[in-house]
Amino acid sequence: MAQQQGIIVLVDIANALQARTLTGNVYLFDNMAFLGSTGQGTADLVTICPGTYWADGSQATEQVLNWLPASLGSIPPTVPRSYHADRAQATDQEALEEIAGVADRAGDPSVDTAAELEGLRRRVGARARRPRGGRAPAIGKVLDVTGNVVTGEGQAYNHPNPVITDITGQAVDEKVMYPAQYGSPDMVSDGWYWAASVDTARPGTYRYTMHIQLHELVWRNDEPAWEPVDLTCESAIKVISDPKRNAFTGAGLGMLPMP
Repeated sequence: MAQQQGIIVLVDIANALQARTLTGNVYLFDNMAFLGSTGQGTADLVTICPGTYWADGSQATEQVLNWLPASLGSIPPTVPRSYHADRAQATDQEALEEIAGVADRAGDPSVDTAAELEGLRRRVGARARRPRGGRAPAIGKVLDVTGNVVTGEGQAYNHPNPVITDITGQAVDEKVMYPAQYGSPDMVSDGWYWAASVDTARPGTYRYTMHIQLHELVWRNDEPAWEPVDLTCESAIKVISDPKRNAFTGAGLGMLPMP
């Protein structure tokens, strides 16, 4: 069975959008540090791809890489999937309850009903449009990182997770890595993720390029919309010819030692 390797692509979206580059704004991690991956927590991660040969020298199976993009400083992906919808529903419910109060005061000449309704409309928040061609998730109302609705231009907001749109470069061109986008009921990536099989019969270091789409909130005529911003960053894999071994014992595969 192929060994599954995870690579977290953590993006500082706010700074990346401001600088219009991922350079210095990406932090990469994988779960193979114990076997020799280097550059953990930096943009210079080199993911080790070992375990392609059995102890007798015969070739074992390929490796499989899985990329998991995440946003630094945003609502964490570990909150319930219904979080955004629940918050939107809660603000709508609060608005309905306040409308009843405004209606009760409508007969009072000292009350500016129009101003109260306008204030109420702003507190309800707004839903951002997704432009054609963009890949921003349809997440309903715009929220900040504390889960409160964004009521106007210039306020801090929660960025949607970065989206990997392609993987290219040396490792792909030389047919060492075969990336593709897959779909599954994944709890973190909203069902879509990128994975790749690695031909581990060709030891060496190979670079690859991740194409990542971020989303920036822009306001036009008091209406928000997610504008896609396409950027790239590089990483590398290092395929080695070490024998496949047991991660617990560091020795060849076989029975685990009994205490």
